[in-house]
Amino acid sequence: MRFDPWNPEFVAHPYDVYAELRASAPVSYFEPTGQWLVAGHADVNALLRDRRLGRSYLHAATHEEFGREPEPDFQEPFWRVTRTGMLDVEPPVHTRLRRLVSKAFTPRMVEALRPRVRAFATELVAGLVERGGGDLLAEVAEPLPVTVIAEMLGVPEADRHLLRPWSADICGMYELNPSSQAQHTAVRAAEEFSAYLRDLSRARRDAPGDDLISALAQVADEGDVLTEDELIGTCVLLLNAGHEATVNVTGNGWWSLFRNPGELARLRADHTLLPTAVEELMRWDTPLQLFERWVLEDITVGGVDIPRGAEVALLFGSANRDETVFDDPGRLDLARADNPHISFGAGIHFCLGAPLARIELAESFAAVLRAAPGLELTEEPTWKPGYVIRGLTSLKVAVR
Repeated sequence: MRFDPWNPEFVAHPYDVYAELRASAPVSYFEPTGQWLVAGHADVNALLRDRRLGRSYLHAATHEEFGREPEPDFQEPFWRVTRTGMLDVEPPVHTRLRRLVSKAFTPRMVEALRPRVRAFATELVAGLVERGGGDLLAEVAEPLPVTVIAEMLGVPEADRHLLRPWSADICGMYELNPSSQAQHTAVRAAEEFSAYLRDLSRARRDAPGDDLISALAQVADEGDVLTEDELIGTCVLLLNAGHEATVNVTGNGWWSLFRNPGELARLRADHTLLPTAVEELMRWDTPLQLFERWVLEDITVGGVDIPRGAEVALLFGSANRDETVFDDPGRLDLARADNPHISFGAGIHFCLGAPLARIELAESFAAVLRAAPGLELTEEPTWKPGYVIRGLTSLKVAVR
């Protein structure tokens, strides 16, 4: 098999192909997407921190100057939302946004959410146990982060059912060569979600509450404040980045444990392994397989010259299985102490929500281990067609 992100067999198990890439072509050009694939941990880690690359190039050049076609007009609402959050912008805009958002989204605020996260997780798992099992993905993994982010943002309970579909539809744009239908769906979701948040943020500016939207609306630093568009872009990013990854780490993680019964038994016997187990599950079956960067200046990676204007595809899933960094990388080891995985990225774009994701994952796995120690898989799961944001369609389990 070769690198083929549209092949279901590759999506289900890309790791043998990654090993071949690291051994024979750690930096290679992939014609179907026009990207340079980078497979090794050292190179991926270095490029994430290298300021000669960026998530965007529009702060440095126009589309035409970069040899790129402008995005079609119909996509404008999507990019307007995306480029007012911090993920797809570069300094100095990124620096300013991250500084302002960090004043509201503080470690203290995140840690204060732990009791509520634990209560949500316990409640969801209790329902699964009462029903004797079901779809762990739909009944625990998906509702937990949605409920947490909705409560954190201050989204009324009656509206929370809207968030998951919006998130999934928007993230469809981040797949490689998304279909026309996926693009239009992402645009529509971005328009609907931004319109909803605009109304909500205006209400919170007038009557602040004890929630993140109110905090973002009020945050200031030496007179600098978030614009309404920046607030909306930030909230969209928090939902998408904080939700999709957590759902997929939970689903992929339990599937990894079922495939490694010795490690599952080890975790069931010793819940103190959870902190290292969460990190290892993120490494062993990475939820975000690929992350792109634009080359702003000519660079050389692994002896390969990559010109300005090119796009690199950093293979997180491959980097997290690099045998030069991880001892026996194909082995799931829930007590792995030396684990410099890059599932949260690195450099200035390191995931701002990583502390919250870790809390959600630890509490979710702990709730299942406490209430359903005999959890069993009832049918082998299948993978969604997406490769970049990689997760299961469902995870059917029984509680014995």
